[in-house]
Amino acid sequence: MTLRPFILLGLVGLLAACSSNDAAKPSPTKAVTAPTTKAPDGPGPLQPFQRELSGQLLGVPAGAEVELALLVIDAQGRPQKLLTSTKLAGNNQSLPFQLRFNPEAFPVGARVELRGRASKSGQLILHLPSVQIQQPTTQALGALQFEPAP
Repeated sequence: MTLRPFILLGLVGLLAACSSNDAAKPSPTKAVTAPTTKAPDGPGPLQPFQRELSGQLLGVPAGAEVELALLVIDAQGRPQKLLTSTKLAGNNQSLPFQLRFNPEAFPVGARVELRGRASKSGQLILHLPSVQIQQPTTQALGALQFEPAP
C-alpha cells in the first residue's frame, strides 16, 4: 500500500481546516471600531415604483399593538382587497408611520381607505376613523387621532 492517498487526504483536510478557521475568526477592526452613525429606523429610501402614506398616530397607549391597512372598500363598506399593511408598537407618544404601496395596484374608480386599530392583550381598545385615499400618490396625512373602540 502506498502513502500517496494518505498524504493527499491529509493535505485536503489541512486546507479545509485552515479555510474554515479563517472565516470563523472575527476581524480585529470590526471588534475595535464602533459605528459612528445610527442605523436608520425606517424602511430605507423610497423606490421609484413605490408611493408612501406617512403621518403621526395620536392617542396610542404604551404596550398597544397598532395595525394600519390600506384597503379597497366595496359599496357596502366592507374590505375587498388589502393593498398594504404594517404593525407598530404604541409608546404613549406621537407614533410616526410610513405605509408604502405600489400605485399600479391602486384600483381606478374604487374606494380606497386607510384603516387602523389598536389592541392590547388581544382585546380591541382603539380604532382609527377611516381616511379616504383619493389618489395613488405619496401623501403626508399629518396627525391622525385614535378613538375608543365601540
